[in-house]
Amino acid sequence: MAKHEIIPCERCNTSIECKANASLKCQCNAVQLDLNEMQYISELYDGCLCAQCLLALQAEYRAVMFVNPG
Repeated sequence: MAKHEIIPCERCNTSIECKANASLKCQCNAVQLDLNEMQYISELYDGCLCAQCLLALQAEYRAVMFVNPG
């Protein structure tokens, strides 16, 4: 069985196990992002992020949209 790559989260530097070849089993798959949230995050970061950072950035996006809708 192939091992997955251990990489740092681009935002917080926590070690995460990248499962790009098995994305349904990856920790980031636990965070459900809509298209606008994914675009917001991709404009800030290029690499992989841990689930905690994805949740934080999702909340940040939603807070910004609540204050400045449309």
